[in-house]
Amino acid sequence: MKYFIFAITILLCVSCKDKKDEKKEDTATKVEQYTIEQFMDNEAVTGGSFSYDNSQLLISSNRSGIFNVYTIPVTGGDYTPITASDSTSYFAQSFFPNDDRMLLSADGNGDEINHIFLRDTTGTIRDLTPEKGAKSDFYGWAEDGKSFYYGSNKMNPKFFDVYEMDIANFNSKMIYQNNDGLNFNGISNDKNYIALAQSLNTNDSDLYIYNVKTREKTKVNSNQSGNSAQDFSNDSAFLYYTTDDGVEFSYLMKYNLKTKETTNVLQKPWDISGASFTKKGSYMIVYVNDDGKNAIEVIDTETNSPIELPDFGDQSITSVGFSDDEHWMRLYVGGSNAPSDLYTYNFETKERHQLTHVLNSDIHPEDLVRAKVIRYKSFDGTEIPAIYYLPHQATKDNKVPAMVWVHGGPGGQTRQGFSSFIQYMVNHGYAVLAVNNRGSSGYGKTFYQMDDLNHGEKDLQDCVEGKNWLATQPEIDGDKIGIIGGSYGGYMTMAALTYTPEAFDVGVNLFGVTNWIRTLKSIPPYWESMRKSLYLELGDPYTTDSVRLKRISPLFHTDKVTKPLIVLQGSQDPRVLQVESDDIVAGVRKNGVPVEYVLFEDEGHGFVKKENQIEAYSRVVQFLDTYLKNDNPPSDSTIKSTEIESN
Repeated sequence: MKYFIFAITILLCVSCKDKKDEKKEDTATKVEQYTIEQFMDNEAVTGGSFSYDNSQLLISSNRSGIFNVYTIPVTGGDYTPITASDSTSYFAQSFFPNDDRMLLSADGNGDEINHIFLRDTTGTIRDLTPEKGAKSDFYGWAEDGKSFYYGSNKMNPKFFDVYEMDIANFNSKMIYQNNDGLNFNGISNDKNYIALAQSLNTNDSDLYIYNVKTREKTKVNSNQSGNSAQDFSNDSAFLYYTTDDGVEFSYLMKYNLKTKETTNVLQKPWDISGASFTKKGSYMIVYVNDDGKNAIEVIDTETNSPIELPDFGDQSITSVGFSDDEHWMRLYVGGSNAPSDLYTYNFETKERHQLTHVLNSDIHPEDLVRAKVIRYKSFDGTEIPAIYYLPHQATKDNKVPAMVWVHGGPGGQTRQGFSSFIQYMVNHGYAVLAVNNRGSSGYGKTFYQMDDLNHGEKDLQDCVEGKNWLATQPEIDGDKIGIIGGSYGGYMTMAALTYTPEAFDVGVNLFGVTNWIRTLKSIPPYWESMRKSLYLELGDPYTTDSVRLKRISPLFHTDKVTKPLIVLQGSQDPRVLQVESDDIVAGVRKNGVPVEYVLFEDEGHGFVKKENQIEAYSRVVQFLDTYLKNDNPPSDSTIKSTEIESN
């Protein structure tokens, strides 16, 4: 659950074979160097809802520069634009079950106040949840296809009630009023049971079944543990849920709604991160977080055996979805060195179709770098997993600078997926070590909780030890290693420059927390259900915890920063407010340290518009070229800090 709090999402994509694995250590491989414009011309595609007649898929793509919604034939062909926005990004939610109408979603330039929109058969787009300041999230369709469920905090900004909207007249009725700060986890096909979770801390939740008819709540779990509802069986007899009760990694259970008996369904050596049934119930899709990448099984529910999925060689299937009649499957396929393409597969004909080619044709796939999972020991012997990108041109005779990359969260996880930004840095001669420091998800609940109430301390030391590991690699210039991160990773960047000022040579702070007291007091009201869990992990700013929170907040210790810094921020960010970046820039500038500040007026927590991504990521690499790669970087007295605004 921690990963949701301050997570930064790097858009994943990809395709192709890595032919560089056999290069000699002492022979530099020549690669073509690409511009940021070429890297950001990779297309990002998401979604994939089948139309009622299986003729089209509804998808989102940023090919226009921002995300818009399109349809594409299931066997491949041209996109048909559904939205044509040049400012606000629109995202596909779903085709209607029995006609060509569509549900879309959008917020206000990153403010995270999502609304649900109808796109009717005339092309008219209408806001179905127009309440000002209210956030609405699509929860799914009723079994009969005549209504859909959604959550909204229009009654109380702190809590999301559950509504059902009739698609004949688009009138809504509340089916669950959330007075207790619980989170919706699913609803049964017979509409009688709602799964709800109550956050206890950032790992553990209590799981409840709410009976819509009797309005009674029944607790599912008997022990405190990490519990998450996944899906109801199609006959509404069982709830399937994941739990880590008694073990390190989450496994799949089912709960009999009548007898209240529980049964262990499936267990793996890693977390089972998701499970769901197809419309007719013939298949169950299971996702496993296998050492930082998705491992997917599609299980035939009659035989209880995995079906054979199409083979894509050295690429991985990262996501699947089915048509309602279960004749078609859509798949995303990619890896760390290629952005994920969308495919369809027909179970009757056994034919597969590639619908997208998202890698920019200017980029040669062999010039991209495949990530490698490595592990190193931290200061106390704790083993730290990390994802390592080494430039093809790096050798012991051609050493390269490096960056320690820190994910958001604090409990997020850097995964083995494609990042145009990381590949751009690597292509320009920077090794990247993406550390999954203690407190990261995906490596067991003990590891996950190891950073509680010691943020900026032991987890920071894990990052420093990552830097030390890099410095021992023969291809790395140990005197040129920086740190970069977004959100919580941005905090870690500032903590590193503040509390270990000699460890790293530069810092890149993407919308990072710098004043924990202010951030924890100003969390959005719709996080209320998780507020207590946040405070248990990080500290309660309204108690004596504030003493420690001030101590670990870089803003109050900017006098210690001596290394060049670049800060990037979106002014619409509701999670890490712009003032966090404003203040840290002002504080560090007092030291006469080179500081660059890049502010985007039309972005939130992460940059989604291509023109802004191009500006942001090119500025980062220009900064690294100047202050990290350069053997004679400009002195403080000759460099003027810069600030830009984009809109």
